[in-house]
Amino acid sequence: MNEGELMSVVTKNDVILLLWQFAKSFGWALVAAISFAFSIGLAIKVFDLLSGKIDEWEEIKKGNWGVAMIITAMILSVGLVLYKVI
Repeated sequence: MNEGELMSVVTKNDVILLLWQFAKSFGWALVAAISFAFSIGLAIKVFDLLSGKIDEWEEIKKGNWGVAMIITAMILSVGLVLYKVI
């Protein structure tokens, strides 16, 4: 099949459909990124409120690996839940 025959097979509707699918994919990626950022922020804020008098960020700055691993596990678990939902 030469180039001329290939161009006659691809129609304007095919190109429009392809661009529409790209736009939908980009839109869903944007929705996923925004929801992930919001959910992680909300989860960290709720965890911070529930943990009471412990300042997690100060502990992480001091080099407390235990607190850092708990925060990391929380971020990963929220990310995995969002991955399954979206």
